[in-house]
Amino acid sequence: QVQLVESGGGLVQAGGSLRLSCAASGIIFSSDTMGWYRQVPGKQRELVATIANSATTNYADSVKGRFTISRVNAKNTVYLQMNSLKPEDTAVYFCNAQVRGIYYWGQGTQVTVSS
Repeated sequence: QVQLVESGGGLVQAGGSLRLSCAASGIIFSSDTMGWYRQVPGKQRELVATIANSATTNYADSVKGRFTISRVNAKNTVYLQMNSLKPEDTAVYFCNAQVRGIYYWGQGTQVTVSS
């Protein structure tokens, strides 16, 4: 059974940094695309960043140059380094694994950026 467990969220001032972690189990981590999405109340969940098994990355325009996604296959873990945070980055952040066309989700971690 696939499990994704996020950690690292919290409250930070604008301009600050946070690093999110997502530990995966139940999948062949090295072969799957991993990603981070975020959601605010009343809005659809949106893509933040993805990283393929080839380490190719993709970012939403709103976070390019500020966020970095990375993975350590030996630890079955994907990270999201978030720098220069803005109040509009406030959301629940979800870890995602794409396994043979099926999307799996973590429980989410709250990130709040104060102005």
